[in-house]
Amino acid sequence: MLDALWKELATPQAPPPDPVIVACGLVVLAVVLHPTSWQITRGLITIAHEGGHALAALLSRRKLAGIRLHSDTSGVTLTKGKPTGLGMIATAAAGYVAPSLLGLGGAVLASAGYVRVLLWGALVLLAGMLLLIRNVFGAVSLLVVGGVLFALSWFTPDEVQGVVAYLGVWFLLVGGVRPIFELQGKRRRGTAGNSDADQLARLTRIPGTVWVGFFLVVAAASLVYGGYLLLPADLLPRGLVSALVP
Repeated sequence: MLDALWKELATPQAPPPDPVIVACGLVVLAVVLHPTSWQITRGLITIAHEGGHALAALLSRRKLAGIRLHSDTSGVTLTKGKPTGLGMIATAAAGYVAPSLLGLGGAVLASAGYVRVLLWGALVLLAGMLLLIRNVFGAVSLLVVGGVLFALSWFTPDEVQGVVAYLGVWFLLVGGVRPIFELQGKRRRGTAGNSDADQLARLTRIPGTVWVGFFLVVAAASLVYGGYLLLPADLLPRGLVSALVP
């Protein structure tokens, strides 16, 4: 059974038709730009954001105290350890870039046809986060998202799985950009004094605006390269293709 499962995961799937790939990107762009739909779906970006904090904390050997996801689409990842140093900096810096980097990784897998690996990898990450959740809303959110993703990956045909994967990847790439602009807007209004950028400013003495710029560069670069991987080549500007193709 394990051999059959591995063979299924390792077998590339054909991508959706080019018009469907483009339509997925346009649908996601509309969802992210529209205030109501963005408020409804923004929690998915928060899951990736807090997951990035948690993963960075684990990799830097900080102790994770738990993750909380809130109904207003905010979240918090609590860690224990030295309050300064590279581990704390890496943990604080990982949140805003995590959705975009996850989207870029997903674009690599989806463009290579490894849709099942992408979907099941997402399920593994969600299961890992579920073990760290410390509030009811967060647990319910992860169970709902994970349950829907499992049902789609297990019970639907390849064509549907491909569309779901491309929608998810586009959402991480496009949706990873907007919170950075929202962050800077809050900082200008003086309502984000304890944001990741401001924490990093206190840890590194590098201005918070510079950290916001860093987040934006990573998100924009991920979107550009991820879009290059996902979109049909004949839709891309020749200069962009020449710059990105080795």
